[in-house]
Amino acid sequence: MKSKFSALMLGSALVLASATGAFAQDKNIKIGVLTDMSGLYADLGGAGSVIAAQMAIEDSGMLAKGWKIEMVSADHQNKPDVGTNIGRQWIDVEKVDVFVDVLNSGVGLAINNLVKEKNAVMINSGAASSVLTDAQCTPNTVHWVYDTYMLANSTGDALVKSGGDTWYFLTADYAFGQALEKDTTAVVTKAGGKVLGAVKHPLNTADFSSFLLQAQASKAKIVGLANAGGDTTNSIKQAAEFGIVKGGQKLAGLLLFITDVHSLGLNVAQGLNFTETFYWDLNDQTRAFSKKFSERSKNKAQPSMVQAGVYSGLLHYFKVLDANGGNPKDGAKVVSLMKDMKTDDALFGKGEIQPNGRKIHPAYLFEVKTPSESKGPWDYYKLIGTTPADKAFRPLSESACPLLKK
Repeated sequence: MKSKFSALMLGSALVLASATGAFAQDKNIKIGVLTDMSGLYADLGGAGSVIAAQMAIEDSGMLAKGWKIEMVSADHQNKPDVGTNIGRQWIDVEKVDVFVDVLNSGVGLAINNLVKEKNAVMINSGAASSVLTDAQCTPNTVHWVYDTYMLANSTGDALVKSGGDTWYFLTADYAFGQALEKDTTAVVTKAGGKVLGAVKHPLNTADFSSFLLQAQASKAKIVGLANAGGDTTNSIKQAAEFGIVKGGQKLAGLLLFITDVHSLGLNVAQGLNFTETFYWDLNDQTRAFSKKFSERSKNKAQPSMVQAGVYSGLLHYFKVLDANGGNPKDGAKVVSLMKDMKTDDALFGKGEIQPNGRKIHPAYLFEVKTPSESKGPWDYYKLIGTTPADKAFRPLSESACPLLKK
């Protein structure tokens, strides 16, 4: 009897030791920064997103609490198949727990499926397609910074109400551009406007002349640019050469970043209206973060909202794991805990992660300053209006996310 009791106690001790060892293993986190390192989105993500992730690791305080955090990064070349291959290698071989940035909606949607299959986590600050928290939502993805519904809801609605009631779209021919055109069309129509037509262009287009001529011929008051990065800057520059704005039409940069304005210069970009959820000079907290970021970045650049989202999304992820002793290997559970905890974000303000994975926070309508209004390097924006967090993004009542039916 005594020997059986001793054996039982020994067995219990071994189980406890095993559990303790497993918990110690759970304090290892591996982050994968999957982004565009060399293409048309490299300035707004790329190496800057790696800097932002490293800053989040340092500022989290997790290392001092005994957590081991590693980071890898890769260039997905804006190709979903390349991104998926990297993602599988990262999860299966390198044991990556969380994907961040994931610029490009095509890549983002592919990784969205992969993290669900493998029970990892994606904190997406780069891809814009609102489908990520709509019909294709998963328990493993958080959409952090912006999406096509928010961009359309803010910029599109404001321009229609200010008299821009006829539209023509130049649309990047992949998931992001198609979603942005669709979402903006719905907003324009709802506000009483009319879409006169659209033309799709390949990703990373150098010559926009034929597309711009079609937009010019449409006589639409607003030429909506449903593209991003280098495609946006190229289309704006070439539109100036064609005299589109001088001819009375207005360009709507439906997705514009601080890096785009910097590339264009104020002489070309002045007067553009667009929506962002982060600006480096918005308040003391954004300025403090941006100063540290700029000191590390190439050419002393200020952070884009994508890069700011990498930082903030990871800080919330770390906070949740630290507070709950969570297991980084159980992605769906970690995301559930992230949704349970309100976000109190130094860069995006107070908010929350909704059941469909959409992180909500205020959105800001900006206008690009004239050269005479700018007081120095990167002083490019003036604030026109603010959309509160609960109004900026798609209402849950309109969402097709299957998670909401459970």
